[in-house]
Amino acid sequence: HSNRLSKMLSVQPSFTFSEPDKFMKLTAESKKGYQFTTDRPTSDFHFLHVSLLFIPVSCVTQHYILAFGGILAIPLILAEPLCIKENNAAKSQLISTIFFVSGMCTLLQTTLGTRLPILQGGTFTFITPTLAILALPKWRCPDTGATPHPNIQGAILMASMLQLVLGLSGLVGLVLRFIGPLAIAPTISLIGLSLFIQAGQKSGAHWGIAALTVCLILLFSQYLSKVNLPLIAYKDKKWKFMYVVFNVQALFGMCGAWLVCFLLTYFNALPSSPNEYGYMARTDINLNAVKSAAWFYVPYPGQWGSPTVSVSSVLGMMAGVLASTMESIGDYYACARLSGAPPPPTHAINRGIAVEGVGCILAALWGSGNGTTSYSQNIAALGITRVGSRLVLQTAGLLMIILGLFGKFSAVFITIPDPVIGGMFLVMFGMVAAVGISNLQYVDLNSSRNLLILGFSTFSGLVLPTWFHSNPGTINTGIKELDQLIMILFTTHMFIGGFFGFVLDNTIPGKSDERGSAEGRAKQHTGHELEVQSEDLYRKMSEDFDISQEEPSGDSNIISLAVNKTVKPLSLL
Repeated sequence: HSNRLSKMLSVQPSFTFSEPDKFMKLTAESKKGYQFTTDRPTSDFHFLHVSLLFIPVSCVTQHYILAFGGILAIPLILAEPLCIKENNAAKSQLISTIFFVSGMCTLLQTTLGTRLPILQGGTFTFITPTLAILALPKWRCPDTGATPHPNIQGAILMASMLQLVLGLSGLVGLVLRFIGPLAIAPTISLIGLSLFIQAGQKSGAHWGIAALTVCLILLFSQYLSKVNLPLIAYKDKKWKFMYVVFNVQALFGMCGAWLVCFLLTYFNALPSSPNEYGYMARTDINLNAVKSAAWFYVPYPGQWGSPTVSVSSVLGMMAGVLASTMESIGDYYACARLSGAPPPPTHAINRGIAVEGVGCILAALWGSGNGTTSYSQNIAALGITRVGSRLVLQTAGLLMIILGLFGKFSAVFITIPDPVIGGMFLVMFGMVAAVGISNLQYVDLNSSRNLLILGFSTFSGLVLPTWFHSNPGTINTGIKELDQLIMILFTTHMFIGGFFGFVLDNTIPGKSDERGSAEGRAKQHTGHELEVQSEDLYRKMSEDFDISQEEPSGDSNIISLAVNKTVKPLSLL
């Protein structure tokens, strides 16, 4: 059954219907041009796999919008350390490139990789080591007349070979046996926490506009997340209004604050002097970037020059590659679950990681200044739209490629005021930190062992890089490359946190369920044994839980309890 379901999901769009009456209604309309097969899984849901003659435009647009904010944020962060802050043409070129490459990698992953409906885009896991590399005196902008872009390209290119080898050799499973939640949580959370300086600098240009941006993002992503929006669609040979749940997040909030800044600029309500507070909230500062940008621009490999390689940069970037690999594996399982597919087998995971390595190599060759990874926010959209189709994600990838070819489209985003970007960063980087913390859901947080590992690794990941940044001349071994390597590694927050978490979690004794390892999670999912003294309580629990009675021991009933996922653990107490 799993093989048959997997094959159907790999060749046609899948739609999930939770209401039997809708399922029967659509089944009755099969003569109107639909072809479908049905499977009856173990749950109460009916899965209907429909071969349609059209792609749901709303779903494609939604996936593009969800990925838009995360992809756009990366070139906006890297523009200043890459020494192109004042070069609007280069910034527009960088934005076009990252959208173009993200579209290519999405097509590769959905076609040759895991073949799940999963979107690929720029990753924050590469930003931390990139900033650490660019903080070296060698690459600081006042000391060099050229952009350090080729050095970042070379570091990503060589470090991505590790991801390619892990995927092709099948070593991913072996590596992950030793990397548990207590190593993953500080690694991912420190990515978001380490970027607070960039968020503060942008937001500090005008805290009022930044606060407005945060409020609008919260309004659209949380308070209005389940509002039905009208959509015009062609059905039964006529145009109709359809109402769909359209979950909009950072983009609409950002656009709303952007519009407010435009109106304030138009009515000259913001300061016109660069030295006054609030000037950076104006929308006409970089207006010439749109006028001077070409209508069409085709990104190409080597557009920033030939990549250069240094050992210290490559080894530092490998920390980002490993973090991206761990994050993507979790995304594969979540995507399969929400799209109704069976859990991805080992060979599919290996293939997906290998394709991500290829995608990062392409990103390095094209010069996006970043790599690519799976986007978890787009996986969450599968649960909202109930459309687990690869065709939708492939269309979204094609859309990113097409829009990446329009130079003026990319140049428009250079005019976004700094405080609007800062407000978006406040929400986005906070979410990245929260995603890292969410890896602790299977860890026993009542254990002093786990609290020690988590606290020490996270705190060290904040303290050590800050101290090394403040004392750059402390390391002097006499070997220049070794000095640069130590500085890059010890100023990369997520490397410090992940390293201490990894070492302590694998050396301090602890049970598998206490550590939240794969074996412990499997044990939690298969059920627990409880001793019930009361027959009335036993019968009551039988109504709420799926239980099987084993041999009684004395006056008590020893039962094996499998908790229903819809019942909170507190109900048991």
